[in-house]
Amino acid sequence: MSVKTIYPKTGLKGEVSVPGDKSISHRSVMFGSIASGITEITNFLQGADCLSTIHCFRKMGIEIEQKPDRLLVHGKGLHALSAPKETLNVGNSGTTTRLLSGILAGQDFTSVLSGDESLNSRPMGRIMTPLSRMGAHIESIRDNGCAPLKIEPGALHGIRYESPVASAQVKSAILLAGLYADSETTVIEPALSRNHTELMLGGFGADVTSILHSDGSASAGIRPCKELTGQRIKVPGDISSAAYFIAAGLLVPGSELLIRNVGTNPTRAGILKVCEAMEADITYENLRNIGGEPIADILVRFSELHGTTIEGQMIPTLIDELPMIAVMAACAEGTTVIKDAAELKVKETNRIDTVTENLKAMGCDITPTEDGMIIEGGKALTGVHIRSYLDHRIAMAFAVAGLVAEGETVIEDSQCVEVSYPEFFATLGSLS
Repeated sequence: MSVKTIYPKTGLKGEVSVPGDKSISHRSVMFGSIASGITEITNFLQGADCLSTIHCFRKMGIEIEQKPDRLLVHGKGLHALSAPKETLNVGNSGTTTRLLSGILAGQDFTSVLSGDESLNSRPMGRIMTPLSRMGAHIESIRDNGCAPLKIEPGALHGIRYESPVASAQVKSAILLAGLYADSETTVIEPALSRNHTELMLGGFGADVTSILHSDGSASAGIRPCKELTGQRIKVPGDISSAAYFIAAGLLVPGSELLIRNVGTNPTRAGILKVCEAMEADITYENLRNIGGEPIADILVRFSELHGTTIEGQMIPTLIDELPMIAVMAACAEGTTVIKDAAELKVKETNRIDTVTENLKAMGCDITPTEDGMIIEGGKALTGVHIRSYLDHRIAMAFAVAGLVAEGETVIEDSQCVEVSYPEFFATLGSLS
């Protein structure tokens, strides 16, 4: 077990460039592998989860060159993956598991997906149900709705699927299977989830549609595809990784931080809306658009934050940032209510429980609920031993909490940050 000790600081200054977006990095390798020709990817995230995706496609015969400044994926086309000779190890990556299941459902060989203990306890029924309705032969080997998953060849049919949850992973698995179906496939969600799949598949040449309805629901459709074409992809900085430095700049007295090249796709940027509601001092500079993805430099200054309510259609746009937002709420004046976020229970940990446990230990007045938490802010936090439970987002959120807590904060199992942000502690420590 590795540990990191965090001490309180004041006056953080400087510039930060966060790693490439994890969601976009995953998809660039996946789509490049089933496209024809070479896909060139720059600013790819070299985190453990994304490396799991590379590992799986190499096992299926795809040549992927990892050069110092770029990744080259030598795609073979939609139907040219090779049968893996062993179980495909997805590590701790739910994105790899769910999206790859959609691709594998359209192949002419049998495959098995399995990961670590945490991954193999996370629910996969949410993709098994729609993929099975499409004609896929997919089963949970342990018959518990979780990985390991066995996927056998099956003729896929287009469906119209109403998803009970707004989940980009569920939507993406269905759309990817839809590439191999015999007719159009449509996914309807109660709210718009992150749309990286629709944007990127369109760039690769797929016939994709996306509609946001007046009642807040959303639908995405895809028609069967004969060929995708390799692309050049520049991955924007990950707003989920930027969130920790946005929070640090807002919470640590006397701070001013510039976070460069951050993807600000509105289906992902809910934390920025929360910051606005909490009366944060944030400025956006150098706004631009690359490959359909909006990008900006984000300037944050120390702010006296105020409590707010986070609910409804905002939740899918910030689900991964809620541990960090909870820490911000603990430092804000007034009450913050987070609800409609039961999805937190099925992440790397039950994040309602892990956030509540650790914030209580630091002295915060927090009450867990069935679908979120109620946080009474304004109490001084005290440094303690933080149990990360090997959840990267818990480790990073509470490292930021340690910057404003009294005494020292020790992050247990701190190595888990390698999943999404291997350089996190080095970057945090570089800020003066």
